[in-house]
Amino acid sequence: MTTPTDLPAGLPGLDPAWSRRVTVADATGTKHEWHLLDNGVPDPVGTLLCVHGNPTWSYLWRRLLAAAPPGWRVIAPDQLGMGFSARLPGPRPLEQRVADLGDLTAALGLTGPVITVGHDWGGVISLGWALAHRDQLRGVVLGNTAVSMPEGDLGPVLIRMAHAPGVRSAVTVGTPAFVRATTAMSRPPLPADVRNAFAAPYRTAARRRSVGDFVADIPFSPGHPSRAAQEEIAEGIRSLDVPALLLWGPRDPVFGERYLADLRERMPQAQLHRYEGASHLLPEDAPQYADAVAQWVSDLSTGRYTADTAERPRNAQPQPRGLGSALADRAADDSPAVVEVGGATVSWAQLHRRVEHLAAGLADAGIRPGQRVALLFEPCADLTAAVYAVWRAGAVIVVADKGLGLRGMRRALHSARVDAVIGGAPGLAAARAMRLTATRIAATPLPAAAARTLGVAHTLEELERAGSTAPLPPEADLDTDCAVLFTSGATGPAKGVVYTRRQAMAQLDLVGATYGLSPDDRLVAGFAPFALFGPALGIGSAVPDIDVTEPGSLTAAALADATAAIDGTVVFASPAALRRVVATAGELTEPQRTALGRVRLLMSAGAPVPLPLLQELRRVLPAAAAHTPYGMTEVLPVTDVSATEVEAAGPGNGVCVGRPLPGVEVRVSPLSPTGSADGDLTDVPGTTGEVAVRAAHVKERYDALWATERASSRDPGWHRTGDVGHLDAEGRLWFEGRLPHVVTTATGAVTPVGVEQRVQLLDGVSAAAVVGVGPVGAQVVVVVVVPADGARRRTGFELAGPALADAVREAAGPEVAAVLVTGRLPVDIRHQSKVDRREVARRATRTLAGARARTR
Repeated sequence: MTTPTDLPAGLPGLDPAWSRRVTVADATGTKHEWHLLDNGVPDPVGTLLCVHGNPTWSYLWRRLLAAAPPGWRVIAPDQLGMGFSARLPGPRPLEQRVADLGDLTAALGLTGPVITVGHDWGGVISLGWALAHRDQLRGVVLGNTAVSMPEGDLGPVLIRMAHAPGVRSAVTVGTPAFVRATTAMSRPPLPADVRNAFAAPYRTAARRRSVGDFVADIPFSPGHPSRAAQEEIAEGIRSLDVPALLLWGPRDPVFGERYLADLRERMPQAQLHRYEGASHLLPEDAPQYADAVAQWVSDLSTGRYTADTAERPRNAQPQPRGLGSALADRAADDSPAVVEVGGATVSWAQLHRRVEHLAAGLADAGIRPGQRVALLFEPCADLTAAVYAVWRAGAVIVVADKGLGLRGMRRALHSARVDAVIGGAPGLAAARAMRLTATRIAATPLPAAAARTLGVAHTLEELERAGSTAPLPPEADLDTDCAVLFTSGATGPAKGVVYTRRQAMAQLDLVGATYGLSPDDRLVAGFAPFALFGPALGIGSAVPDIDVTEPGSLTAAALADATAAIDGTVVFASPAALRRVVATAGELTEPQRTALGRVRLLMSAGAPVPLPLLQELRRVLPAAAAHTPYGMTEVLPVTDVSATEVEAAGPGNGVCVGRPLPGVEVRVSPLSPTGSADGDLTDVPGTTGEVAVRAAHVKERYDALWATERASSRDPGWHRTGDVGHLDAEGRLWFEGRLPHVVTTATGAVTPVGVEQRVQLLDGVSAAAVVGVGPVGAQVVVVVVVPADGARRRTGFELAGPALADAVREAAGPEVAAVLVTGRLPVDIRHQSKVDRREVARRATRTLAGARARTR
């Protein structure tokens, strides 16, 4: 029988009505008083059994109690000696703690279904309970934890330090240092009242005794009394056949990537969500975890767990062609396939032969189907050959461009769990700095000392030579993964997007059909990754001589030289690159103008492309039909529109991106006044909402981001893009911005792009960004303008003069609360075209608050 109890007043987020006490006898007959939090659902459909670690208590699970799915009971006990449960006279080893939890659930009358939820040392205890109660078990949820120390691992450094003789008693018992240090790991720091709530049960040394005992019970050495129980649990979970969900904070200094990898190896059925930026106390650092758990539990209850892709469109007939089919078709062709401007020219025959030899060499070196290979070198013929060889070997390419920076690339590649890295010396040095435990393959031969330092196992040259006499691996199935492509990170941490071979082929087929591409075409890719499509499309390709992290450095002359080198007919470049082309067009020579005059098709994507820019480009590419395909890393293309069609559409609220392409369906989920988009999908003209897409070439899933994938695919068969827009009466889609950038005023939601477009038509304005300042639901609209003479201004923000402010308000509307000016807007690194509105809003807020806004 449970009884209510009193807790200290003022524990933020904790409902005192959840607090209960229950007295339970253990196997020896000794009675112990437990404290637990219990949402008290009568006749539950199931129970979430939440087990905390050391040195926390049931307070850790307060958000999950508040967010419990309908009908589910949540029970979060304080382990004996911890929290507000009874103190113990001596240590409690792992095996006993697992038994204690079983005694408690028996006393509470739990009969299942039960989903265990564990964190830290509570993870292994919860798994011990799960193994002993398989008949009741429905699923397993784990936060940052470990069940085993991988081979050669000595255990978490911080815990070993606390475990040291003479240190443990002082740090964990004699002082509150260990308790306080645990809550100090979070970034940003936890509020003081939350840190105090975690420390509340541990005010004295006597109340902290079990904190020290827990540390002492970690079985670092083989002869430790709890080692056998720990190893039994670690091996036992391999046989658990229930669904599992792993929620992970990658910045954890205690349980790093190796412990996550160990868990995934033992529980291959587990779904994973990595909360980038979160540290050890995941439930505190990522409060949204509670909603993710509730959604996952609901999916188990409704059967959605196994039906996520049931309504995904597939090609009507099995697709017989693979990613290398077009390359194979031209295996005897001596015309150029890849041209390095100022460098090598590789024919189709040479490329095909090299790809096959490299694929066989990769297989001979141990690269297996499904393994992931990161590519860390500049666009060149070697990169193209490596991509298609990895595919031919049945492996998966991982692309995280250096525009993410070393920190962003490290985060991306660790989350992707790469098995091998192919790179030049800078890329391999980065892999070493990022501590990637992957086979390292040098793109070019390196001096012996450098190769040893960088841990090089093979070179492409060696693999090609070995593969010339080795058998080719079998062709991969079309429904296996082929790529993990990372987004630009313009609206948050870069996300890994997984494509299967079938989806990639559907994308390529659609691009080829939409733009009438044939073997007579040749591609000049101002956005380097697009050049990799060339061999799969059966068209030759070249990349201009530019820094891939600076697309805005593309000059008209560099574009012309690349076009002349391959006799290009198709150009693809970002808006930022094309602005620079227009600005430098006066430097073109007559032969360069002639080369650009042979281009028949211009494509630009990555951000909205202003009509005036498309019109100016007619002077540079006079014969080219200008098209702006709309899409994103997760699905491209979705729609297409030509410059002529944009002119015919006229002005509107946003940028006209055209009609959906054949086989593509587009709907919107209407916006609420608070900027959310939770309504049913609709195609009613004029309805502004989140854009959703259904097509055969939509990505397979987000990688290691279960909650993000679940949210984006909550309408079965559809992908919610995070973009905001509307369909017009002609079936055209108008892009109005990103969902996180919608301004939520007291009178309703305002989308930014339409307002920006109107402001940018003003004389003397070269760019504009619209952001919201203030709390959600009561934001005010702020317009930040870059005057045409902005290059001479500082990069800080300041209030606009009366004349400019009045002109902006007249163009934008009366809801504009403030107009600021700056010399340059922050943009994404990959395309240098997407305005970083979060950063704009941050600076605008500081400026309006009276602080000087500075660039970061």
